[in-house]
Amino acid sequence: MANCLLGIDYGTGGTKAVLIDFEGHELAHAYEEYEIIHERDGWSEHDAKNYWDAACRMIRVCLEKSGRTGTDVAGVAVSSALPSLVMIDEHGNPVNRGYNLLDRRASEQVEHLRNEIGEDVLFELTGSRLEDHPAIVNLLWERDKRPNDFARVRKALTIDGFITYRLTGIASLHYSGAAFFGVAYDIRNRRFHEPTLSAIGISFDLMPELFNCEDIVGEVTPNAASETGLATGTPVAAGQVDCNASWIGAGATQVGDIQCNLGTVGNFGVVYDDQSFTFSEIGRKLLNFPYTVDSERNFVSVPTTLTGGQTLRYLRDQFSQAEKLASDITSVSVYDLLTLPASKIPPGSEGLIALPYLMGERTPLWDANARGTVFGLSLTHGKAHLTRAMMEGVAYALNHNYSLIQQAGLKVRLPIVLNEGGAVSRVWRQIITDVLGVPTVMIKRRSGAPFGDAILAGVATGVYTSFHVTREWAEYVDPMEPDANTHERYTEYFELYKKLYESLKDNFRELARIRTKYS
Repeated sequence: MANCLLGIDYGTGGTKAVLIDFEGHELAHAYEEYEIIHERDGWSEHDAKNYWDAACRMIRVCLEKSGRTGTDVAGVAVSSALPSLVMIDEHGNPVNRGYNLLDRRASEQVEHLRNEIGEDVLFELTGSRLEDHPAIVNLLWERDKRPNDFARVRKALTIDGFITYRLTGIASLHYSGAAFFGVAYDIRNRRFHEPTLSAIGISFDLMPELFNCEDIVGEVTPNAASETGLATGTPVAAGQVDCNASWIGAGATQVGDIQCNLGTVGNFGVVYDDQSFTFSEIGRKLLNFPYTVDSERNFVSVPTTLTGGQTLRYLRDQFSQAEKLASDITSVSVYDLLTLPASKIPPGSEGLIALPYLMGERTPLWDANARGTVFGLSLTHGKAHLTRAMMEGVAYALNHNYSLIQQAGLKVRLPIVLNEGGAVSRVWRQIITDVLGVPTVMIKRRSGAPFGDAILAGVATGVYTSFHVTREWAEYVDPMEPDANTHERYTEYFELYKKLYESLKDNFRELARIRTKYS
């Protein structure tokens, strides 16, 4: 008899799987980091063939570690960071590399849509910004730039949709992810708008079938069973956006719940139930889409800085060879070796400010041309200053968004629950606490988004009657309160941080023009 549930999450920098029993205890987990390919400026891709191979390996690892077999798994659900795009041909194989959410190549297509249809018209239909480069924008780029390859495309999927397809043979899309297709997705009526698709020259047939997150879209096929070790016929849920999965796993099930992640991106999510906020003046500056819990009624506002935790991964990969060697010898995390010296630097990094826009910026700036900037660098600054300034820059970006949530008057249940990725750093959590000036706590369970996916699989298969079981299981630790003096200091730096972008935004645009000219 089945006695466990499987969740799989695809982030921008890696993928994780978790197997849990019906009481929420983790039986096994697996993780694989994969390469983020930046072949050209503004491009951000993965080798799409690796997605399925990684899933097969991780599922088998989880089954082996837990001593379970495929017949023990009651259900599966998958999530991924969005927007993403995996195009498949008639045989279900990827056409070209997969797009991840950092990709900002389709600026020409964004401008064309603005000019030919109108940004306001499209926003009223979709509730999403063209600047977020949703999946349909990237489809237009493929059609325009690689027409021969585009002619082979039969379906456009998200990363999680691709894995669900490989498991079941069904090309599907959950409603929480449909908002990230943008352009021709009618968010109010929850369907693709055929007249708009026709107007932009994209076939309706390329769109996947739509499902509620908790719907069962199909069952594991015999071929998928032989590759993964799962049993033929295992139910597979429609899936969800990865941040939804993370927050559900940490107990966010009610309106007003707020949680924060520091994965590749840095974001926080506030659950709300008034869709009019999506189309309000402030809502338009943010990122909003259906929440997994009661997705017909509930939404989540997810203000996002595009390179949150990625800033430290960048420092790790490009400037931390010594720390990598030390980590290999001592088994201490490279990130700990970076952040420990940064913890000794005073708040404000002794006059060093970083704009963390390494691949442009999402909310509330929506500027694909913005780039990382270090301001105030002097001979008194060292690597620890730069590390802390990057961490503070991400916190300033989060604060820029949080101030809009406060201004809009959305219900917020404090403390903010810090969750995945860089949030494991106590230094970074204290910086965020002091910059925002609000109390925070840390979720004790470190399973993250795949745990939330396993819960979704349990709801979809009837193991759980609702998502609220995670609220009962969630345990919060390491409460932090903002220091008033530090918050006051950070407020001054934050105001300068905002002025720096305003001073540079025209220069960012000119830099992009020159860069493109000579690329």
